[in-house]
Amino acid sequence: MPVIFHALPTLDVCNLQAGHPDFYGHSAERTTSSGSGTPCRHCLSNTPAGETMRILSYRPFENDQPYAEVRPIFLCGKKCEKFKTSSDLPPILQSSPEYLVKGYCTDDRIVYGTGEIVSPDDFTAACDAVFADTKVAYIHVRSAINNCYMCKITRTL
Repeated sequence: MPVIFHALPTLDVCNLQAGHPDFYGHSAERTTSSGSGTPCRHCLSNTPAGETMRILSYRPFENDQPYAEVRPIFLCGKKCEKFKTSSDLPPILQSSPEYLVKGYCTDDRIVYGTGEIVSPDDFTAACDAVFADTKVAYIHVRSAINNCYMCKITRTL
């Protein structure tokens, strides 16, 4: 089943890059990227080495509820082009050996039994398996090592 990868909304990212508070009301930390392992959740690529980047707390859910996890994320320090929503595997999902995929239902609750650690080569099969459960509305991809939010995946219609 074809899937679509989604980056964070540009307006949200521009506000955070401009100094608006993160989920906990703090300004994003500014630091310099080492290159690898600094995945921006907007362009869905690593922030280039030597460039500024932001570290902040992010909750990829609109409403507060028990499954609305808050985790650290990275963003490029200056304006970057949003990853074009597509079925192409984003660069940030090709730079680590494993990722966690989890299915969520329409009320943003984890659909139990859908969590799986997958390699980049297994994303298509893993998404097919998660979306086989008709309760799943979308998937979140997280770092398998640090559990940080990476991006959202939906089905193509």
